[in-house]
Amino acid sequence: MPANHNEIEKKLWAAADELRANSKLKSSEYSVPVLGLIFLRYADHKFTEAQKELATKSTGRRKVGRTDYQARGVLYLPEAARF
Repeated sequence: MPANHNEIEKKLWAAADELRANSKLKSSEYSVPVLGLIFLRYADHKFTEAQKELATKSTGRRKVGRTDYQARGVLYLPEAARF
């Protein structure tokens, strides 16, 4: 995920320009799927960070599960739903 917000903003504007120029969709029609993709990417980014943190803190006695992610305020993503 890009480190600074300016880079993200440039990519989003470029994607919006591409959709505006190469499709007959109105901005209100493509905003929902685009915002959905942004949310999914954000959720995956937060999940990956929590996964790295939990991997260092796990013990052999107990497996890391859904509740461990939820305790950190992170949406748990099953294997098939990850980015």
